[in-house]
Amino acid sequence: MSGTLALIGDSVFGEESGHHRHLFDPGSTVHLLPTAMAYEDPAGAIAGASDHLAKLDNEVRVLDVMKRADSSDAALAEQVRDARAIYVIGGSPMHLRSVLKDTPLLDALVGAWTHGATVAVAAESCSVLCSHMVDHRGGAFTVGLGLITTLTVIPRFDRWSPDKRSRTISLAPPELVVVGIDEGTALVRAPDGSWGVTGSGEVHVFAEGRRVDLDGLPRTLNPDAGF
Repeated sequence: MSGTLALIGDSVFGEESGHHRHLFDPGSTVHLLPTAMAYEDPAGAIAGASDHLAKLDNEVRVLDVMKRADSSDAALAEQVRDARAIYVIGGSPMHLRSVLKDTPLLDALVGAWTHGATVAVAAESCSVLCSHMVDHRGGAFTVGLGLITTLTVIPRFDRWSPDKRSRTISLAPPELVVVGIDEGTALVRAPDGSWGVTGSGEVHVFAEGRRVDLDGLPRTLNPDAGF
């Protein structure tokens, strides 16, 4: 059975980030993947995440994956494969995609999750997992990693304008569910395939262009891959 998957609407760490509280078991080691922040402020993002998770009684182990060559490092891939908790920081989706695509480290990440690890993914990094990756600059689609094929994610949904939201929803193929996740909010898929929401905001689900409730979310993420 696969592990828990948490799709988080923002990349903020602090007292207001209560949606992180129940993602990882107290005392567990969280492997932090800061790749998406490589050309922004990786040190600041790592420090913020480490401090926040430490207050939740989690030990943090940073995975030094900043460029594509790092994703072929056998030792790093082994760490990911053996991890029980992984947190993928938000940042540049394009950089994250280019670093992880078709690499041993991505295979290790998927393998860890399918063997029961909890994987949390923040902000724009959520959409990178999808076959239809949302370009947050204008709301159109581009090609993602293709791990999730039945839905796509709009993070920071409460910060998007109505026109930008409508553009993405209208461009989605009829079979693709569009999920908007507000800041301060996590959409959590349990190992049994059920979905739940934690945090201060909302999760907005659209199927065939219409707003539906949480029951409209698919139970499978990628039928071709068996999960």
